[in-house]
Amino acid sequence: MEHQPRAAFLVKNGAAHEAFEWRPIAIPEPQENEVLIQVTSFGLNFADVLARNGLYREAPPLPAIIGYDATGKVIAIGKNVDSKWLHKRVAALTRFGAYATHVCTPTTGIAEIPDDMPDVEACALGTQYATAYYSACYVQQCRKGEKVLVHAAMGGVGTALIQILQNIGCEIYATVGSDEKKTALIQRGIKAYNYNTEDYESAIHSALNGDKLDVSFNSIAGSTFKKDMRLLGSGGRLVLYGFAERSGKTGGKWATIKLLWSMGLLMPILLLAKSKSIIGVNMLKVGDHRAHIIQECMEQLVLLWKQGKVKPVNGGVFSQEELSKAHHALETRQIQGKAIISLK
Repeated sequence: MEHQPRAAFLVKNGAAHEAFEWRPIAIPEPQENEVLIQVTSFGLNFADVLARNGLYREAPPLPAIIGYDATGKVIAIGKNVDSKWLHKRVAALTRFGAYATHVCTPTTGIAEIPDDMPDVEACALGTQYATAYYSACYVQQCRKGEKVLVHAAMGGVGTALIQILQNIGCEIYATVGSDEKKTALIQRGIKAYNYNTEDYESAIHSALNGDKLDVSFNSIAGSTFKKDMRLLGSGGRLVLYGFAERSGKTGGKWATIKLLWSMGLLMPILLLAKSKSIIGVNMLKVGDHRAHIIQECMEQLVLLWKQGKVKPVNGGVFSQEELSKAHHALETRQIQGKAIISLK
């Protein structure tokens, strides 16, 4: 497969249709402990939407090549890299730079994938599924029978969490944004609630019939934070891995202040008194400081895929020319599962 080397640069913050520009690039050279991947597809994540809107402080300065997930073939290796990686088909979790035909990344951010794994499923392993696996199996170690709440349960990380938690045997409660998504989850034996038409806190409180949640996986933050803390019982854990309630809203710093205000102040002594935990998950920081964990998560997920225990949901395969369309669809929550841009 031949590529004219190029990348989709984020050139300005704002609306998807004017934010990106495809430009030619020089093929990068892998540095020590890195591999060079010829990309066949790259994945979209909600963090990319935040970066486009200027709400992601970790994003590089503009113009920038964003993106975390890529699938492709290793075509060159850097110093101290085992030659076994050459010509391997891999899924990669990069530290930005994935919106391109070629990307370099450390070996700790890749996992070999089977030839029969579709790109749209492989691209989900790095961000969505690694986040879900790390949250549910690494920092939480969820147990069979535990009552867990998954917000945005039909999104990328949400669908991954549902599959992983069902394999464990958890009792799952879920929030979604439409009756169609709610029905789909109920048909799978999950207690689901449409947050646009229902007060999920009251509904779950009633469904628990005096019991409490063990874990909440929360990518929304804002007004959901206090509700989740009230639903958690002693020994309960809240995993916070996003703040989608802030995305897409105008108001600049005041909108951010409002988000923080809605979450309220929390005194650590109260966590001790009620035996509750709050855990923040930022896979970018995990990759920066404990990179081997990323690879462990991805390798475990490949094994689970081979065993048929996880199967990333196809949220749509878009062409290069449809990047802005795909971004808008992701931002407006029209996408269920993983969406990718195919470079084939």
